[in-house]
Amino acid sequence: MKKLDIALFALLFVAVALLYVLHFTSGKEKKSSDVTTVTASPDLQGIAFVNIDSVIFHFDMFFDRRNELLEKQKNAEAEVNSKRGSYEKNARDFQEKVSKGLVTRATAAEMEQALYQQQQDLLSLHENLQAQLLEEEQVMNRQIVDYITTFLEENKSDYNYHYILGKSFGSPVLYGDRSLDITQRIIDALNIKYQEEKK
Repeated sequence: MKKLDIALFALLFVAVALLYVLHFTSGKEKKSSDVTTVTASPDLQGIAFVNIDSVIFHFDMFFDRRNELLEKQKNAEAEVNSKRGSYEKNARDFQEKVSKGLVTRATAAEMEQALYQQQQDLLSLHENLQAQLLEEEQVMNRQIVDYITTFLEENKSDYNYHYILGKSFGSPVLYGDRSLDITQRIIDALNIKYQEEKK
């Protein structure tokens, strides 16, 4: 989620910087009396914002992908737990045989080496599965953001905005007038499109 936030912050920073440059390089001199009319100018009608967290957390695709990821996580945990159970059983068996003197020192050393290797394999499996799940989560987040931005690009004529900013906690967009908030409109349109594609 942190990489998603960083990417969004970078995108928003570029958008704000572009707005700043366009605003101050338009070649028109602004009088101090015109400052109050700037906020009501038609130029700002080309700007809107969405609460990006709300869009993602109310987007059906997010829930579908998250459930797939949770299922993979559950399967990975079951695999690790199964191998851990096998390792613990072998360790108890080894301890019992050694304490009763049922194996030679050479056999005990071989068993101990095999247990050590089994333990290392278990740790490696756990780390690999965690890394794989983390990568899949990052890919999922990028796919969702890409789907949203592609949707906005493909349907820009429907929204008639020059800029749609993403607002979230800690983002560069600290305030947005509710009249410029198109979050619910985007959520509804995204879910309709996604559900149609699922069929």
